Formats: sequence, C-alpha cells, structure tokens
Amino acid sequence: MPLMRPLTAPGGEPQSNDEAQIGSRRLYHGPFGIKNILTERSVALRPVTGDGMTRTIRSMNVVFVEPWFPRNQREFARALAEAGATVIGIGEYSADGFDDQLKGWLDHYEQVPSVTDVEAMTRAVRWVQDKLWVDRLEATVEAHIMSTAQVREACTIPGTSVHTAWLCRDKPSMKEALRAAGVPTAASAGVSSSSEAHAFAAEVGFPLIVKPRSGAGASGTVRVDSDGALDSALGVFGGQGVDSIAVEEFIEGHEGFYDTIAVDGGVAVDFASHYFPNVLEAMRTRWISPEFISTNRLDSAPEYAELREMGQRVITALGIGTSATHMEWFFGPKGLKFSEIGCRPPGVGAWDLYSQGNDVDLYRQWADAIVHGQVFAAPSRRFASGIVALRPSQDGTISGYSGVDELQGQFGEWVIDAHLPSPGTPTQGVEAGYMANAYVRMRHPDYDVLHDMLDTVGRTLHVYAS
Repeated sequence: MPLMRPLTAPGGEPQSNDEAQIGSRRLYHGPFGIKNILTERSVALRPVTGDGMTRTIRSMNVVFVEPWFPRNQREFARALAEAGATVIGIGEYSADGFDDQLKGWLDHYEQVPSVTDVEAMTRAVRWVQDKLWVDRLEATVEAHIMSTAQVREACTIPGTSVHTAWLCRDKPSMKEALRAAGVPTAASAGVSSSSEAHAFAAEVGFPLIVKPRSGAGASGTVRVDSDGALDSALGVFGGQGVDSIAVEEFIEGHEGFYDTIAVDGGVAVDFASHYFPNVLEAMRTRWISPEFISTNRLDSAPEYAELREMGQRVITALGIGTSATHMEWFFGPKGLKFSEIGCRPPGVGAWDLYSQGNDVDLYRQWADAIVHGQVFAAPSRRFASGIVALRPSQDGTISGYSGVDELQGQFGEWVIDAHLPSPGTPTQGVEAGYMANAYVRMRHPDYDVLHDMLDTVGRTLHVYAS
C-alpha cells in the first residue's frame, strides 16, 4: 500500500568486486585489488604500477564500524567510497550475508565478536594498520561511539577523543561542562543513592526527569512529580542493577533538535527540527500520532540565530572536531535551554528527510567532511520535510488500514515515502519509536502547510491490529 514514490537513497552503481582468501580472512575488494590496497600503499596519491597499468591510490583510508546493520549504515560506506576513500569495514556480521552492492563499496572487511569489545576491535584495527596507514576510524551509532573512541586512542588515529565521547555520553558531566562554558541547561546531577536524589529534589523541586546517565533519546526516561514517584523510579533503576542515574530539572516548553556536520570544530552544515508533541509524551501515548518536522526557515528566520549560536558553543565546549552531531533543545518560559548531545548523526531517518528537503546527499556531505575536510554544497532549504508515526490500535498483528486512498488523492505529490506493514505483521510497542510500525514521510515548500498535512495524515490514516 505505497503512498506515491519511494524514498530512494542517492548513490551510483555498485562497483564490481571479487573475493579472495588470505588465511581465515575473507576479503572483498574493489578496483585496486587487495594486494595493492593492503601491501603497496605507503604514500597518498602514489602512482602504482605492476600489471602494465598506472593507477592512483585513493586519498584516505577509513575504517568504518558496522556497515551492515542498521540498514542505513550502508549509506555511510557508500558515501565514503564515492568521496574517494578506501573503505575498510569492521563489524559483527559475517560478510557472507552482504549483498554485492555493499561489497562493492568495501575494500576490505574484518569481522569481530562485538564492536563494543575494545580489545577485539583494537586487535582488528591494528591488524589493518600493519598492512596500510589508517587515516580515520569512524562510527555513527550511539552504542559504538565510546568503544570506537577508545580504539581510536589506543591505535593513535585522529578523531573524536575518549574525553569528548564521554562528555557526549554521560549526561551529568555533559551539562556540568556546558554550564561552565555558559551554555544554558537544566539543573542536573548524577546521583548514586536515594538520599542524593531526594536532596536534589528538595533543592530544585518537582517535577523532575530521571534517566540513565548514558541513555539515548527518551530510552529509560521518566518524569516524576512527587517523592513517592521518585522512590518508584529509583526502585526500577535499582532493580536493573543501575548504580548511578541522572536527575534533572523538568523544563517546560517546546522540544526540538539541532543537527550538524562539524568540520575542525566549526559548523559546516546544519538543520533544525521540531517535535510534536514532545518526545516523552509521544513515546508513552498510543493514541497520539507523533511528528517531527525539519524546518526550511533556518537561514531566513532570525529566531534560529540563538539556537545556532548555542550549537556552536556546545561543539566548542565539548571539543568536537570533525563529526556529525545531534543536539536536543527546549524553548519555553525560561528561554532556550540545551538538553543533550550525541556525537553522531540523528536516528529515525532524519538525514533522509534532510536530503529530500534540501537537494543534498547528507551522507556524502559527511563523507566529504571526513575525507576532504569540507563540504561542497549548501542545503537548498527548498522544502520542509517531516514524518508522522502511525500507531496500531492495539498490540498484536496488523490487520488493515483505512484512509490510504483518500490521502493518496489529497497529498500524493508531497509524499516522500510511506511504510505500511502488510497485514499479519507483528506490531511493536509505542515506546519503540517513530519508525517502529507504520509511518508517512512528506515534504512541502511551506513549513506550516506541511505541519497541517502531517496532522491530517495522523488523524485520517488508521492502523488496525488484532
């Protein structure tokens, strides 16, 4: 039941590739051949001869963590290859399951038991370093950022440091560092006991937000409005074996996010998006069809200047160099407040929306930042783009839909794509996120018109389950 055209990932035809066995390693390589890539490279852009042909070796060797899963990880590998890098994949999945297109973008692949196993990752990266110079080691999934930073430092590879990765991961330390730099944030603390949590509550007052110190998004986050609710939340965390949590002042106001690609500590490209409603409510309430919308007014509306200035200050204060970033913010009676940051791209297909709304390939812009130290195109801001998540009527299995044909006729030209799982598909819980079940993604030149269209889709397209 598609709504108009599917979202197609940018990119060219896959390269041809062969397989070679060296010991127990299965190596997939592109046009230069394993021998050239792993034994002959010593100087960037050095001419290579030996088979009657003169070739130029690529400008940079990049080890990329987990190119197979989640599905959009392949786009980073594709973009690195298109940017001219030699791409060495490292991940948990067997390359036997890779499709030919992904193999064509990878010049070599190393399998490890876990990409969060620092010792195993370090061994694998050092094995690659024994064969050729490694310029960068990159990860784009939140759970992989810290272990990758540790391997990066152990192997003396440039990039995001362990200290910066930790500040972007540990929420109390993050906010402490940002407050010291003058960035407005909610009052917060890391607490390890009930007495510390209640002392913070007595000082700041309810409501409070209680969350894991290193959680991503709204995962594990709860709002508490009383001492009793705080005790209940502490009991849940204690039952999970958590020995320290983050407790924060609840900030009233509208919630959004600010995403960038930073190059050498400066914002090279940026996007701002808005949640409707705020994430905590959206992830807890079945009847809501939540949305987020990327504005195309970032350059034209002066109100965004404060957000952009705050984003740059955060990047500087945390020591972020060349990296994607994802920052959450609130705006309300107390003004603009920073919430948290990930030193990686946003999730839930946000980069696909940005690319569709701005006539750019954001994965390629990220790769150009890594490989060339710059981005080569500015966002057009031609369209606002957004997603509306559609929740099943209950948990179980999808049984059908209504409203699809009506919406197709009304809004079809503005639809980027739609995901409507077939009847019989098991549902996922409301808390699983915006893309867990059904969704529709759209774009329009007018932000307010797009918001109204997404609202209409949320009210009209019903997902039934039994």
